[in-house]
Amino acid sequence: MRKGYVQVYTGDGKGKTTAALGLALRAAGAGLRVLIAQFIKKKRCSEHKALERFGDLVTVSQFGTGFISGSRGTESEVRAARKGILEVTRLIPLGGYDVVILDEINVAVSKGLVSVEAVLELLDDRPPGVEIVLTGRDADKRVIRRADLVTEMKEIRHYMNKGVNARKGIEM
Repeated sequence: MRKGYVQVYTGDGKGKTTAALGLALRAAGAGLRVLIAQFIKKKRCSEHKALERFGDLVTVSQFGTGFISGSRGTESEVRAARKGILEVTRLIPLGGYDVVILDEINVAVSKGLVSVEAVLELLDDRPPGVEIVLTGRDADKRVIRRADLVTEMKEIRHYMNKGVNARKGIEM
């Protein structure tokens, strides 16, 4: 049995979700089953259409109400995120997935939607062969300490700052 590790993609730069989706593509290509649980995000984007082509190898579930603008989440945002963490916590031990991507979970923790303790418990209780990837800026220090691999995306320059909106197929 292969060993599953904990990976964290964080930082203020672009590419955290994209890196995780690249890993999902690679895993599916190797015949591994992937669960992508999206916290925060609600909008259906181009990657969803592409991932549907992998049939039963990749499952995408969304547990968000959209991007959060304030420092704390609303009641409905908290409910959606907590539903997500409970669902993922229930699914992982059933053995249906080799790779689990918790997209924007770091933001959900930093905004108070999900407790860091719930995330750490999920990491500790997973079967040994399950790879977990956590994305989003502002990763909690306890999650970083628990991870086997941490990548920080650092923004040097972003065309959004020059007024370029998200583009279909590139950012969405």
